[in-house]
Amino acid sequence: MQKSKPVPPNFPRHFFRRTDETSDDVFYRDARFVTHVDNATIKELTKFYSEMIPHNSNVLDLMSSWVSHLPSDIDYKQVIGIGMNRQELASNQQLDDFVIHDLNAKPELALPNSEFDFVLNAFSVQYLTQPVAVFSTIARLLRPGGISIVAFSHRMFPTKAINGWQHLNKEDRIRLVGSYHVLTNDFEDPIYFDRSPEKADPLSIVVSRKRGLHDLANHKTD
Repeated sequence: MQKSKPVPPNFPRHFFRRTDETSDDVFYRDARFVTHVDNATIKELTKFYSEMIPHNSNVLDLMSSWVSHLPSDIDYKQVIGIGMNRQELASNQQLDDFVIHDLNAKPELALPNSEFDFVLNAFSVQYLTQPVAVFSTIARLLRPGGISIVAFSHRMFPTKAINGWQHLNKEDRIRLVGSYHVLTNDFEDPIYFDRSPEKADPLSIVVSRKRGLHDLANHKTD
């Protein structure tokens, strides 16, 4: 575990452009019932969630799919999914409800302020074209002291990942995700965890809490 130092806010020109700039509605129209990282990496993310997210938490799963990687032995108050494909979201047994929404077209969400204890983004942050606006929305939706957890690896749909992401190394991607939090002015300094399993896809996790009551240091993440 270590602090994640943000990158400067002056992003290069075309940083958030993509090779395929057609509507995301078209790209995500067909359901994809696949996972995008190794099973060992998924298992490690699930373990991390079990360490971080207690029983009876309100959870928002951003850019969700047919799986949320949450542990099955934790009773959450509710888990709401935000995603692009209705068939995938309807097949996700861990969601209590879901909303079809394109965050690149509209970073804001019609959900109440301070509604969630945790907001998750697993293996999808590289596709955000307006990430600071999205993380401002995340901050609004989190209660004071609520926690944002962003997990990512090295795999992606290359035509839909932003140009900047594709030209950064692992360390700079970590710094970039940390910056998304810091630039909202609503989060405390991000913390980085390397939970990469041996001989499997790497797993980087950036965690930041909304300014407020909760003490992130109380979470055990050995």
